[in-house]
Amino acid sequence: KYGVDRARRVLEIAGRRGISVIRAMGESLPFPNGTFGAVFLIATLCFVDDPRKVLREAFRVLRSGGSVIMGLILRGSPWASFYQEKGRRGHIFYRIARFYAMGEVERMLAEAGFKISGVCSTIFQPPTEGPLHPETPRPGYHQRAGFIAIKARRKGEAQAVT
Repeated sequence: KYGVDRARRVLEIAGRRGISVIRAMGESLPFPNGTFGAVFLIATLCFVDDPRKVLREAFRVLRSGGSVIMGLILRGSPWASFYQEKGRRGHIFYRIARFYAMGEVERMLAEAGFKISGVCSTIFQPPTEGPLHPETPRPGYHQRAGFIAIKARRKGEAQAVT
């Protein structure tokens, strides 16, 4: 329902797609405690200044039983190496990207009060600028995957029924 970003251009694009946009930082969300049933962080952690604080904020704005859904390119994958090289060559986005290992993400989630309830891996194709062919995601974490989806919920809480 809402898109949050600090970049005006990104918000303009999202607004044209019918998303209610708010210019803000993930480290300090302008929502009351317990506002949302889910928070989506898609290709987000690698671009924020303080990923731990972003995860604590996601926890704060989630309702009891809510989940955070994350989409990540993890360090060590061929795709992370591809984007890191683009960053070294001065790419406007990837020069500031920081990719994390799965263990780091697990620790950050745990520190923020989350427990992972599901992981799925996809994009096993080699990195390319061109279009990708469709793939069936695989359950679990696969190190060679280009994209990992993680679902996490608050520790000690039952999953909400949706």
